[in-house]
Amino acid sequence: MNYWLVKSEPDAYGWHHFIAQGRAIWDGVRNYQARNNLKAMRVGDPVLFYHSVTKPAVVGLATVVREAYPDPTVADDPAQTKFGWVVVELEPVLPFTSPVSLAQIRQEPLLANIALIRQARLSVMPIRFDEYELILALGQQSPVQ
Repeated sequence: MNYWLVKSEPDAYGWHHFIAQGRAIWDGVRNYQARNNLKAMRVGDPVLFYHSVTKPAVVGLATVVREAYPDPTVADDPAQTKFGWVVVELEPVLPFTSPVSLAQIRQEPLLANIALIRQARLSVMPIRFDEYELILALGQQSPVQ
């Protein structure tokens, strides 16, 4: 099993959109490394859902429900099909009780080498099991009153 983090701008496609839709085709990825990460995803792999740009934070947990297949948004564009862009399908599993902010992640010594910090512009990235477990635990803590 592999563990992943995907990023999305909350105004463009946030967790609330994902929950309302119930299943998402993760399309529009136009970076070779991110594409290769999509190709490596397997059904059942856990995926942390990260809001980027405004209030950056991990806000929920999803799962891969369909492995990589050709991105239908480029099907009619021969200039794009040659790049082998792909999509996966994701379903929401669990909203976080407490979003795990980028500031929290940066302050956590055990997350010092997470791809989210090292490769900040990458939209689909693998994370280690220990990173996944820690972020999941932080996200399930009750907010301080």
